[in-house]
Amino acid sequence: MSEETKYTEDNIRSLDWKEHIRMRPGMYIGKLGDGSSADDGIYILLKEVIDNSIDEYVMGAGKTIEVSIQGERVIVRDYGRGIPLGKVVDVVSKMNTGGKYDSRAFKKSVGLNGVGTKAVNALSSFFRVESTRDSKSASAEFSRGELTDEEMLDETSRRKGTKITFIPDEDIFKNFKYRPEYVARMLKYYVYLNPGLTIVFNGEKFFSENGLKDLLSENINESDRLYPIIHLRGEDIEIALTHSKTQYSEEYHSFANGQNTTQGGTHQAAFRESIVKTIREYYNKNYEASDIRKSIVSAIAIKVMEPVFESQTKTKLGSTDMGGDLPTVRTFINDFIKTQLDNYLHKNPQTADALQRKIIQAERERKELSGIRKLAKDRAKKSSLHNKKLRDCRVHLTDTKKDAYLDSTLFITEGDSASGSITKSRNVKTQAVFSLRGKPLNSYNMSKKIVYENEEFNLLQAALDIEDSMEDLRYNKVVIATDADVDGMHIRLLIITFFLQFFPELIKKGHLYILQTPLFRVRNKKETRYCYTPQERTEAMAELGKNPEITRFKGLGEISPDEFVHFIGEDIRLDPIMLDDNMSIEELLSFYMGKNTPDRQEFIIDNLKVELDVVEDFGG
Repeated sequence: MSEETKYTEDNIRSLDWKEHIRMRPGMYIGKLGDGSSADDGIYILLKEVIDNSIDEYVMGAGKTIEVSIQGERVIVRDYGRGIPLGKVVDVVSKMNTGGKYDSRAFKKSVGLNGVGTKAVNALSSFFRVESTRDSKSASAEFSRGELTDEEMLDETSRRKGTKITFIPDEDIFKNFKYRPEYVARMLKYYVYLNPGLTIVFNGEKFFSENGLKDLLSENINESDRLYPIIHLRGEDIEIALTHSKTQYSEEYHSFANGQNTTQGGTHQAAFRESIVKTIREYYNKNYEASDIRKSIVSAIAIKVMEPVFESQTKTKLGSTDMGGDLPTVRTFINDFIKTQLDNYLHKNPQTADALQRKIIQAERERKELSGIRKLAKDRAKKSSLHNKKLRDCRVHLTDTKKDAYLDSTLFITEGDSASGSITKSRNVKTQAVFSLRGKPLNSYNMSKKIVYENEEFNLLQAALDIEDSMEDLRYNKVVIATDADVDGMHIRLLIITFFLQFFPELIKKGHLYILQTPLFRVRNKKETRYCYTPQERTEAMAELGKNPEITRFKGLGEISPDEFVHFIGEDIRLDPIMLDDNMSIEELLSFYMGKNTPDRQEFIIDNLKVELDVVEDFGG
């Protein structure tokens, strides 16, 4: 028998604040990532710093926030009250230290636990804080949480406020890159929630006069709105809603104390419930909840005292009470919507009529689909979804949905060889594989009926669990993994079309990606390089010396599982699918998937030479 492991005083360790953050970063900022996902750690670092500046604005101090990101370096400057000079070091390096414990200084703040900037400090290779108050200034510099420099100025001409500069630590965040699109979306949410605030990002100004109405105006084209946006405001609550003429799914943007609660929470659940209850009472009809909410595009923002979130990254509100002498979150939201939405519908009969026609149409479509849905579900059971099409990941089989969701990924691939390679090399705990059989159908301009009649679409919908609501989505990342050739590109386009047509929120909320795999392998006897572009191949050939062996991967199935594991592990390269703000979904689908038009012909001709050059370079 092996000797018993000793357990003595020497086994007991006390970690200081920065050691614990660096050892367990997920406890403080969620997942790490490389910046390809909007909820990756580098964006949480940025958010934690900006949240403090937002709290200054909410307290009436400073109307402008400046954000600069140049490469890896991030600078956030506000013109608020500035950190008290004698506490500059403490508030960024001592746990459980901050002004937000004092309700006199910060009411209904975004962050309350005094952790945010400490996490940024500990997880940055360089961190500098500067505060200016009363023509005096104090600054401090850190490296990975260790104080390296400190300075106090008795006289300065700088404007009051706080300036934070940091560089995320590459030892923690591997090969990271800030994507301006994600940063811009985050900053837009801040100005929607704080009308009158100006945020300047790398010279571009973001400003909102109409709050959540502006948010919806950007997310749904005027031509696609069934009726004008309903915009209602009250103390500590704001809502905006309309219904889409073309969208099938429900779409919600929810916020609590300025935080974008991407996973919803008590306020979003109460909002969905209250909309149904109020509309039923207004029309005096017991309409199905799904018929009322079908195609809704909406937003809700509330402020509560001392909010309770379900994680440090604040993606889901857990508070059941508004705080103080106020009622529960559910009662507060229900009372507001019952009064204000009912009043609005009485004052705007055209909107009320359009909404009722939409509900009746949804009811008719639901009844028409009911038989097809039942047949589709029976067919899915017979086809043994989990055995033939979907190779699920273990977190969904062993953990609760809440715990499993954030780390889970579904790869959508085509062909037995490609899906086989990914299946054998994947992380079975968090990565699942869905195998397509041939090219999917072009679903542009088709009705929801096709989703149930087409086996591939029906099984994909079932695998994602998004038939009734995007809130049920089983995977945080949905990754299209196809060959980097003409057929592979076509399959990508068809899958994207399917999601845009029936489940656009999957893309709008940043869940859909393209897997990038290497096009070339360049190796000699000592070293192997995987190259994603012809330029990388040329550089590898030069660096590896004379006559290295060069392999062109023509398809995913040609990459062995032993090699594939490198491309879907820590060093995975994902390109997020993002929507063009300048085009509606209908315009995008019509241009790329509709009838051939002179505009598309011109687009193809303009881009043909580039494509031919690439194919020729790849040996095609």
